[in-house]
Amino acid sequence: MIQITRTIAIDEGEIQLKFIRSPGPGGQNVNKVATAVQLCFDVVNSPSLPDDVRNRLIHLAGRRITEEGVLIIEARRFRTQESNRQDAIDRLVELIRKAAEKPKPRRKTKPTFASKRRRLETKHRKGEAKRMRRTIPHLED
Repeated sequence: MIQITRTIAIDEGEIQLKFIRSPGPGGQNVNKVATAVQLCFDVVNSPSLPDDVRNRLIHLAGRRITEEGVLIIEARRFRTQESNRQDAIDRLVELIRKAAEKPKPRRKTKPTFASKRRRLETKHRKGEAKRMRRTIPHLED
């Protein structure tokens, strides 16, 4: 069991780990050893997640989630399989913790009297500057 918060825990059986070869530079070692980790977690069908957390997690995951609702996290920062595995799990836990936080409800506020007055004074000054740029019509005698 991976403990996320006090109320949320995920069974390790819900997470699939695949070890793949890491792309990019690294010499001959990168071509032989599969050190990168691809973590797959089925968000939509997970019994461990409450519905509100699930919805926020899908929203937070963005492009990392597939159409089927599977979250894919790739970790290739380190040179060893174990370090990358732990990094992928840590990133999953952090993402779920962020989704578990309930967003603060927005409270509507009214502009203060001073801010209204400042806004009107600025409008007046700009209008005055434009009025000074106008040409004065010539009066014919």
